[in-house]
Amino acid sequence: MKPRILVLFIFMLVIGLTFPAAAQDTNLLDACVETYDAAFDYFPEKITIDNATGFTVEYFNNYKVVTVTTPWSDATDPIQYVLVQCGTPTPESFVDAKVLEVPVQSIVTMSTSILPHLDAQGVLDKLVGIDTMLYTSNQTVIDAVAAGDIVEVGGSGAGTETNVEQLIDMQPDLIMTQRYSSSDTSYPALEATGLPVVINADFLDASPLGVAEWGKFISLFFNSEGEAQAQFEIVQSNYETLKALVADVETRPTVFSGTPYEGSWFMPGGQSYLAQLLADSGAAYLWADDTTIGSIPLDFETVFDTAIDADYWVNVLYLNTLADVQAMDERFIQFKAFQDGNIFSNGARQNGTGGLDYYEAGYANPDVILADLVKIFHPDLLADHELYFYKQLDSASG
Repeated sequence: MKPRILVLFIFMLVIGLTFPAAAQDTNLLDACVETYDAAFDYFPEKITIDNATGFTVEYFNNYKVVTVTTPWSDATDPIQYVLVQCGTPTPESFVDAKVLEVPVQSIVTMSTSILPHLDAQGVLDKLVGIDTMLYTSNQTVIDAVAAGDIVEVGGSGAGTETNVEQLIDMQPDLIMTQRYSSSDTSYPALEATGLPVVINADFLDASPLGVAEWGKFISLFFNSEGEAQAQFEIVQSNYETLKALVADVETRPTVFSGTPYEGSWFMPGGQSYLAQLLADSGAAYLWADDTTIGSIPLDFETVFDTAIDADYWVNVLYLNTLADVQAMDERFIQFKAFQDGNIFSNGARQNGTGGLDYYEAGYANPDVILADLVKIFHPDLLADHELYFYKQLDSASG
């Protein structure tokens, strides 16, 4: 140390002063601020939003303003959350916003799509409650429920009313839920408790990467933005690489999706999540020109007339063999895809109660779904890939 600096250092020690602390280069994951400095940036690790359209975030030194732009399908107003670093003062300028301290140390989730992000960001140990384990594929969560470390609180996913009293007793730092429309009364019931309830609207983002990017939304509550950003960049890179692989294929096989339910065939719209996956995987979706984001209710005759000669039939749920398909409706054997054996289910990873990992880990990892679809439609381009979320229905009698 140079003489003048050494003298200054000794002088500061004598009069009780210290040098400024080194800049914080990571977000606080498990701690609160002990000595608040208004000029200090407590969130050096930040996210960027590149694909998701349903939420925004604005960073300030000690708090984040998070806005869910369309919290449910028929919502007329956004919902705003102010996330304040614990140990620092709450801003006074947000009258209507919901204020929460971060990083949260306990969470209850009401949708399986949240779980893979908690796992990937290393905060699954903060999970203290779920709506139900019936549709969960994460073995760590299943084991923790069995051990009593994670409790089931009920809800629409479980086909029961949410146990509000149980949640009040638990006092979690965060309850992350979903509301599909204003007719859903479970969210208002949770809100009435005064507990910290947050809406996650990942399902309203139609693009596969947009849905996956809601992992960054989750990270805002745990200060785990650095990990979420890194994880998503891997998924996005893989996805874009696969999309480029099939961009110039000469032949795009025709494809349709699903099966009838109670007299209607709910075909994914041309602007839907699955429609984009099919386009990006080098297939020609027969309803690609439709402008619907959700599903289109069709009768059998309409689907039959359009898809009778389609090359592939995908997302046939809870069916394992061609015999199962024939047993559902004898007319199905007339489809070319049936005759060629080109029918694929997205239920390869299914738990004992019917829960599909496609709608859990798959939503966080659309690159793996895309790899499956590329393998199905263009097997020569991904010779070494083994189907993960998808399986081809075999010709066994069941």
